[in-house]
Amino acid sequence: MILLTGATGTVGRALLRRLTASGASVRCLVRDPRRLGADRVRVQIVLGDLADPASFRNALRGVDTVIHLAASIRDQPRGSLEELNAVATLRLTRAAERLGARRFVFFSAIGASFQSPTRFFRAKALARQAVESAKLETTVFSPSIVYTPGDPWLTLLARLSYLPAMPMAGSGKALFQPIWAEDAADCVVSALEREENAARRAFDLAGPESLSYDDMVRLALVPLARDRPLLHLPRPLVRRSLRVLERLTGPAAFATWEEAELMEEPMVTPRGSADAESLGVTPKRMGAVLGAAG
Repeated sequence: MILLTGATGTVGRALLRRLTASGASVRCLVRDPRRLGADRVRVQIVLGDLADPASFRNALRGVDTVIHLAASIRDQPRGSLEELNAVATLRLTRAAERLGARRFVFFSAIGASFQSPTRFFRAKALARQAVESAKLETTVFSPSIVYTPGDPWLTLLARLSYLPAMPMAGSGKALFQPIWAEDAADCVVSALEREENAARRAFDLAGPESLSYDDMVRLALVPLARDRPLLHLPRPLVRRSLRVLERLTGPAAFATWEEAELMEEPMVTPRGSADAESLGVTPKRMGAVLGAAG
């Protein structure tokens, strides 16, 4: 039995399709089963979330492998960014140990470290430390920015593109190696199938090209047929504006400062797409996936 968290997320949806198609027994820890779509009839469902450690016992019963994809890049009413990423992961690994799971697969992020200027990356570094110190077979994937057509990030860019100019926080020069969610999911499936040397493994997941944030926004605009100038706004102005927006709208804010700040945090690995290729996956270029030039 596989326990999957984050099954309704960008990578989770792609991975769940593959797992159910293969005939694997999958249990999903979710708050709203309706978000699983047609897959909800193909899996076991446990209601709960990472802020509810009491739900872990039912979720982990009889589980051999945990695939922990769930994460939050903003504070939520049910917990802070640190609680939902670092603390929850620690609790989940400890519960997995107690209840007899064998293997724990975790998604961190390229560049996550205790010295990072962003809260999300620091929380991911703490979470990875919890995973790798557990008495479990662990596999850690550290992706660059993960995208898929229609995901929340690309949807936000599409909405902003109706403006005369695309507002951008900061310089737009930070480099990324974007990887398509379908390619990331293929990497996970390949790693699950390769039981040899499974005790402790780590993979950086990166696409085949290094792109600045400006480059990625321009690629996202091509299939929309909206050529917009990029308007780079000073970071202090963006921070103040988004903080006010959060106070006024709460969790419904279209963006938070923590999310905007991540777009100035480089996410590149010197290995490029080599780790994905070692798993038999050749990542596609972003332009090819989005139908843009590339």
